[in-house]
Amino acid sequence: MNEPAQPPQQSGQELPPAGPIGGQLARVLNGLAHRFQLRHLESKYDSLTMLGLFSFINGCLSIGIMAVLALVTRQAFIFPSLGPTAFLFFYTPLAPAASPRNAIYGHLIGVTAGWGSLALFGLLDAGTAMSEGVTVARVGAAALSLGLTSGVMVLAKAPHPPAGATTLIISLGILHEPLHLLVLMIAVLLLTLQAFVINRLAGLPYPRWSTP
Repeated sequence: MNEPAQPPQQSGQELPPAGPIGGQLARVLNGLAHRFQLRHLESKYDSLTMLGLFSFINGCLSIGIMAVLALVTRQAFIFPSLGPTAFLFFYTPLAPAASPRNAIYGHLIGVTAGWGSLALFGLLDAGTAMSEGVTVARVGAAALSLGLTSGVMVLAKAPHPPAGATTLIISLGILHEPLHLLVLMIAVLLLTLQAFVINRLAGLPYPRWSTP
């Protein structure tokens, strides 16, 4: 009886080439094709067309899940910085910035810095910068929130670039209610779980928490 096929990315086996755009996206696609025995796809895993199609489907799936949750719960499970986090999870999943630790800590730092900056400048009850215009207080809150997020991520050794967008979303007043911020962090956790499942199915050594 033949042994079940194992993804080529498993420990002790050679990883396939990175593909035409670098990162590990081609390795994720190759691993999933091997896992589910999609032989034709496995032979074309490094095709630019296939990689583009995979990114399209994966992006739709990642945000689609959040969109369904937002529709059902009527809460803000979709926010702009979730997109670049999803791209990091599947384009460079083995990079430290894409680890669960960095993603969760980064967005949490961004949320805290953004909300704290709003509070400091007396903007917790103000409208958005788009509806009320840019004021001196809004400039101060935005600058402080991004500065704090960048500095604290470095000090915590948890850089995650999309967190810079998260903190500006908050300090510009787009999201600022405590419930919205909690939902934002739940969305980050759910997307991180999805990244763990897909990357592990693909055979990549995606970390449970942090990259060694």
